Amino acid sequence: MRWILLLSICCSAAIAEDAPLFFREDWTETPPSLPATDADLTNAELTLTRHGPGGSLIKKSFHDFKPKDPHYIWSGLCRGNWALSLRRKDSDVDLTAGKVRWRAKQSGFRMLRVVVKTAAGKWLVSDAADGASDDWRVRELDLDEVGWRELNIEKVVEGRVVEGPDLSRVEAVGFTDLMSGGRSIACSRLDWIEVYGPAVPR
Repeated sequence: MRWILLLSICCSAAIAEDAPLFFREDWTETPPSLPATDADLTNAELTLTRHGPGGSLIKKSFHDFKPKDPHYIWSGLCRGNWALSLRRKDSDVDLTAGKVRWRAKQSGFRMLRVVVKTAAGKWLVSDAADGASDDWRVRELDLDEVGWRELNIEKVVEGRVVEGPDLSRVEAVGFTDLMSGGRSIACSRLDWIEVYGPAVPR
């Protein structure tokens, strides 16, 4: 059984040498939105999908009374397991040696994990996760060094271990903490996300 693997980065230039940036999403600097939709995307090349029994309450949040508060995805209101995935309209991505990098802040027991959908239609969730912190922080996950489990995307519940999945053509990339929300004291928050890997024309 693999332990949770979390790697921080020295600089973004080092990432670019390993794999090209496939997409980045920062969320629009607009008032809060419930639920989050395509209208909350800053990247016009992407589409957004919410998953799971808690998906309808995934929020694009923001607090104008908090100095430097980012616009971010928030799971605190989700009444069941949830996931959010992003898909580039023109291409899939080769994540064989890919990376996912994000800025996030979790509370309580929440552990934010990477979600992918392969070209074969299989959903997977990473064993690597980003846990609780007192402030926003940047984390990077090397996808060739993490373990994977099957993911029931309708329920957003993990299944059996998948050894050596084919990530050479991934249709969608996202995130989940595999839990319902518990307001501010038990939730996940994601400020931005970057996915690195060569584009594969669809």
